[in-house]
Amino acid sequence: MEAFYRTHNYLLTHLTTPLVRRGLVDEINWDDRLIGIKGSRGVGKTTFLLSYAKEFFGADNRECLYINLNHFFFTEQTLVAFAEEFRRQGGKTLLIDQVFKYPDWSRELRKCYDRFPDLKIVFTGPSVMRLKEENPDLANKVSVYYLRGFSFREYLNLTNNKDFRIYTLAEIIDNHKDIASEISKNLGNKLLKDFKGYLHHGFYPFYLEKRNYSENLLKTINMTLEVDVLFIRQIEQRYLSKIRKLLYLLSLEAPCSPNVSQLSKDLKISRATVMNYIKYLKDARLVNMLYDSGVDFPKKPALVYAYNTNLQCVINSKPLDKQTEYKTFFYNQIQKDSDVYKGKKQADFQIHNNLRFCIPGNRSFRNDKNLYYIVNEPETEEENVIPLWLFGFLY
Repeated sequence: MEAFYRTHNYLLTHLTTPLVRRGLVDEINWDDRLIGIKGSRGVGKTTFLLSYAKEFFGADNRECLYINLNHFFFTEQTLVAFAEEFRRQGGKTLLIDQVFKYPDWSRELRKCYDRFPDLKIVFTGPSVMRLKEENPDLANKVSVYYLRGFSFREYLNLTNNKDFRIYTLAEIIDNHKDIASEISKNLGNKLLKDFKGYLHHGFYPFYLEKRNYSENLLKTINMTLEVDVLFIRQIEQRYLSKIRKLLYLLSLEAPCSPNVSQLSKDLKISRATVMNYIKYLKDARLVNMLYDSGVDFPKKPALVYAYNTNLQCVINSKPLDKQTEYKTFFYNQIQKDSDVYKGKKQADFQIHNNLRFCIPGNRSFRNDKNLYYIVNEPETEEENVIPLWLFGFLY
């Protein structure tokens, strides 16, 4: 136990916490006893746990302990026995990283939940995990949250040492002129320059590391496929090349309506398997699937997008056209708290079945008062023409 406390203390003492505070901290109900935090590889789940421990407990407080179930100690020691000893020594909050690496993890967590009512457990896992759907032990016990990559707001705060707040979708639609004006005056010419940088490299926190971002992201993508998708979905290693090729083919054309029959021929797998693999890529947050309202998986999506612009820049070596880049960003940011569907007629997206958004490539559009036009400008004067970057303030 002391070795784990030493590691915990070292990690918190040497934690280079970003100046930006992740918005998810304030969304979580920390009174819940079992909290699961899902997120794709590279979005900062480990740092999130350590930052929580540092902010709410401090490095020397033995009531909180961070552990990684990747440790060889847990090949022999059970999680329940460890939690019992931690609690006996006064522990109250156990932070568990890499929970999926531990066999029978869901059943062990349920045992901890039932046996130790005074113990809080917060654990992380990849976005591919279906915590409630595939783990009946936890279905009515765990509160699940998603940690996303940096929003444009978080990126701006970190890059410029600012503290811009989150805005709701309603606030952006109703007050975008005042909000955009205030932020634009604060940042000046840096606003759109930073936005361009964010689209290229701002989604994943590891852009702060002194390593080549593109190479690091490629490594992250491959680790996601090799470990998160194959391991958790129990897919044989020999199919990895087909999943990688599928991701590449989709990225070349995204946003696209996938030709499942052609993909099936190209990959030499069945149509059903193609659809399952696309769903796994979606669960891994490598692609987004956009459906018409009232339609969902296992039906074919209307369009497949890259999950974020950083991914598309790295996977697809061709320069992205601006309209594709803008639509990908908009979909990625707005989907956090909104039901997003394929728009009809002139609309690219439909939100909550009543808000229709069009993302034109330039200003040469005929203004339709029933649409919201999203443009890449610092500010706008029209009620229904909204700056694109402002949707990066939703979280």
